[in-house]
This record gives sequence, C-alpha cells and structure tokens, in this order.
Amino acid sequence: MAIKFGRPIESRTRLTPVETGAPADAERLDLPTRMRRNRRSEWTRRMVRENTLTVDDLIWPLFIMDGQNSSAPVASMPGVERLTIDQAVREAERAAKLTIPCIALFPYTDPNLRDDTGSEALNADNLVCRAIRAIKKEIPEIGLLCDVALDPFTSHGHDGLLHEGKILNDETVAVLVKQALVQAQAGCDIIAPSDMMDGRVGAIRAALDEAGLVDTGLMAYSAKYASAFYGPFREAVDSAPQFGDRHSYQMAYANRREALREARLDAEEGADIVMVKPALSYLDIIADVRAALDRPVAAYNVSGEYAMVKAAVERGWADGRAVTLEILTSIARAGADLIITYHAREAARWLSE
Repeated sequence: MAIKFGRPIESRTRLTPVETGAPADAERLDLPTRMRRNRRSEWTRRMVRENTLTVDDLIWPLFIMDGQNSSAPVASMPGVERLTIDQAVREAERAAKLTIPCIALFPYTDPNLRDDTGSEALNADNLVCRAIRAIKKEIPEIGLLCDVALDPFTSHGHDGLLHEGKILNDETVAVLVKQALVQAQAGCDIIAPSDMMDGRVGAIRAALDEAGLVDTGLMAYSAKYASAFYGPFREAVDSAPQFGDRHSYQMAYANRREALREARLDAEEGADIVMVKPALSYLDIIADVRAALDRPVAAYNVSGEYAMVKAAVERGWADGRAVTLEILTSIARAGADLIITYHAREAARWLSE
C-alpha cells in the first residue's frame, strides 16, 4: 500500500519497513521534509530559535510612596509592593545588578495632595521628581521612564481636566507639557505620556526641545486600550475614576486599524518609541504596529495579566517560570522590542541562569 503526499502515486517508491523498535506493521513514510529534525535535541533547537528573550528587552515598573524605609504590599499583585524612595533606590540598585536596563516609576500620591486639576503633578519636588533624583544620584547608569498623566494626582481619578463631566483635550495637554518638563528637568530619561489626549506627543516634544532637553526620550502610549486588565494597577496607585470611565480617550478593544493611525500620528509628532497596552490580548496589534512603523515598539504586560499568572501559580495550576517566560517570549515574537512587565526581576534572574 502506498501513501500519497502531494506527488503522483506512480512516482513514489514503496515505503520500507520501519526499523527496530517500531510496530512490525509500520512503514516508513517517504517524506521530502521532516520538520522534527531541527527539534530533535536541545542544541539544534537553540540554533534555529527564531526569537530570543533577553534581559535587555525588559523594563521593570516600581510603585513609589511617601515615607521612610517602608513598603506596602499590593494585595492583587503578589510580589509587588509600594516602596518609599529609599527602598526604591535599593530596588533600582538590584535591577542594575541584574542588568535590567530601565525602570518605570508610578506614584501613589497622598490623597491630601490630590485636587481637581492634578496640580501636584507640576510640583518640581513631588514624589516622582524626588525619586528620580535619588535614584539617579545612586545608580546613574540605570534608565528611568516616567508616566505622564494626571490620574495619580487628580481627586476624580481621570487622566485630564474636567468641565461639566467632559475631559478637556487641549487644556489637559497644556498641563501635561508642564508635567513632562518637571520630570525631565529632574533627570528622567524617557517621558511616557499615557493619557491618550490628542496632540500631546508633539506638544511635549516641542517643549522639551525648546527647553534644551533634546536628549530626553519620548515613549508614547500610542495604542492604549480601555481595558479590564488594569484593575490591580489602579489599586496600586489608587487611580480608579470616581465616576464614569475612560472610554472617551482610551481606545475601544474591538478596534485594530485605529491603533495604526494612533501609532503613526505619534511617530510623526516625534515619539522615539511607540507602545501597545495591554500586551497579551493585543498581540495582533503589536504585530501590526511592528510591521507598519520603523520605530521601536514597546508593549505593556499589564497588572491584570501579571495577577492572573500569579493566581494560577498560587493554586498550583501553572509553572510560574515556564508560563512567564512563554508569555514574555510571545510578546517579543509578536514584534515588541521592549516589554514593560512586573515579571522583570524574576525573569531577569531566570534568563541569567
């Protein structure tokens, strides 16, 4: 009996018996290609690996708070804590030893300092600016990325200024420009506007250049979706909206082409890096943006994605190391050059072993 695999049956030789160890009635397939040859051993798999995750791909987010020598666990994010600045400095030092290239700072602002306009964001001695200066003093070689948005500083929890329940775009951009300047002057290396206001990338880039901060990088949250995966982050910084939602400025998760328009606009306005957020449910968007643009692409492996992994591990349903590295590699495989992830420290350790 012959088996047909794409060529005329007459052109095929009879299948020969399979050698020792196989069932007696099995026959060797006359295959022109055997894909398993390149998978047969660890060394061949390493040689033909198409994508390799490295520590250089990782950005580690840190949550900071006021106080001295203390930390507070984030209940929905096992292993993640809010840290006082002195503790954040120590964590930055550990990150540098693991060769993590960059950390991202997110503030838990004292509720007494929050108001309708997020004025504390413009304070040159606010929590973020003090953390920037302290970390740069002790570990100048590590990169610092800072979020530009008003939600950690507003009493209402929205990313912009409000008027009669409506988020004001242009008025918000004017405030974001000032926030970005304050952070850059404190020593931030990469400004990352996450608010999704129209035109804020160009306005911030122009202001940085005019202030002589031409070397300050700009990573735009370009395709930031109105996602249900942000819950644990909002607990960490206490930034959940006090009313309404963010659908008028963050993207609808059903949309794909819109992400390319956003990313192209941000690139045209001067973004050095564009970002897709979240990552796991948006791997197609990461791939689209990577194919369409010549800028580095970042992806944010967000808090809800992290929390799901940790919950599964705690219940014994998943191998934490295997699942984490598979997830991060999938994000890189989709096209992300940089991955912001709460797994960064543990992933860095695993990758160095």
